Amino acid sequence: MKFLGNLVWLLFGGIITAIEYTVASLVMMITIIGIPFGLQTLKMARVTLWPFGCEIRDKGNSGGCLSLLMNVLWIFAGGIWICLTHLVFGLILCITLIGIPWGRQHFKLAALALAPFGKSID
Repeated sequence: MKFLGNLVWLLFGGIITAIEYTVASLVMMITIIGIPFGLQTLKMARVTLWPFGCEIRDKGNSGGCLSLLMNVLWIFAGGIWICLTHLVFGLILCITLIGIPWGRQHFKLAALALAPFGKSID
């Protein structure tokens, strides 16, 4: 079932979104300051490419204050808009019963887009 869900996800925009996240990540990694943000965008590209069966976990307090500071910078640099986009798509997809699994994946991506620092992907 996960394979079928991922296949439908890829066909209806998942592959395009993953490519967009990857290109944005490469652009951010041009500068030294942008490397941490680029790595987090790569994390989002990985989840966007194959979301069903992928679990996002909190690492705990591994980053401490630096992780919190980076998440705050991330939110102001555009993370809030990415999060809101995934929330809107998730709500639209949850209108029908068939779209609920894909809507849940957008909600998972919205949580990652809001605060990607300090999260791991399994």
